[in-house]
Amino acid sequence: MTIATGSRHNLAFILESTFNTTPSNPGFTPIRHTGTTLGLSKDAVESEELREDRQIAHFRHGNKSVTGDINFELSYGGLDALIEATLCGTWSGATPNVLIAGTTRRSFTVERHHQDIGKFLRSTGCQFNYMSLSVAPNSMVTGAFGVIGAGFATAASALTNATYSAETTTAPFDSFTGSITEAGGAIATVTALELAIDNGMEALYVVGSANTLLPSIGKSSITGSVTAYFENTALIDKFINETTSSIIFTLTDAAGNDYIFELPKVKYNSGNPEVSGPGAVTVTLDFVALFDSAAKKQMKVTRTPAA
Repeated sequence: MTIATGSRHNLAFILESTFNTTPSNPGFTPIRHTGTTLGLSKDAVESEELREDRQIAHFRHGNKSVTGDINFELSYGGLDALIEATLCGTWSGATPNVLIAGTTRRSFTVERHHQDIGKFLRSTGCQFNYMSLSVAPNSMVTGAFGVIGAGFATAASALTNATYSAETTTAPFDSFTGSITEAGGAIATVTALELAIDNGMEALYVVGSANTLLPSIGKSSITGSVTAYFENTALIDKFINETTSSIIFTLTDAAGNDYIFELPKVKYNSGNPEVSGPGAVTVTLDFVALFDSAAKKQMKVTRTPAA
């Protein structure tokens, strides 16, 4: 008996031209990942009927939910189409390319392939609801996509005439290179940076079907936090006084490729140095990114390949 292992797990996607429908002769693009929970769950609908023998006689499966996370280590060019889908924008311009939050929605078929047991799990109508990024000392830059889909099926073979492109080979970004600036000044004592993009999507169900319609979408919510060693009250004072600021962080890989994440208008909504022992004290400031009328964006991502 062969048991599936994560070391033989592949993940790939293809853009759908029609929501919840995999294109014919699909050309899949691999998703470099460290794990996933994407799959099907169902609500339980249990009868409330009362019986003298106390037994439950009727039970049904209810609404279907195709959801889960795709965890990754960020690498240059490896996930650009999915970052684009999460921001509902479009990479544009000559090198360097830029991406800002927009209103263009995209759906995908996402395929999981367990090669060691020869089984496929396909989720259709997948939209990318959120993305998180985490930068911490002595580690790779990690993140996760949150997916909400509509259909799910298993199979023992690839789709007819399906092709698969090669994975990108760029090295993951790490915390040893790059920089962070706050209000135009460098911060040298940052110990952690978190960023989250949330589209507020919700599944929509109607009488006559257990499957969701095209999910609704909410506002573009971009939040995060900066943790730094406590040296002075400059950042805390901005929280106290509700002072608008800005954050730019640059990630550069070993080859010289980079992403620049620019948040032109942020407000801090927390800031308190906590002491838990005799060691160094840190302060974590949560922030919200806002639309900047001068820059005409809430966030901009710039990608630049190595020279």
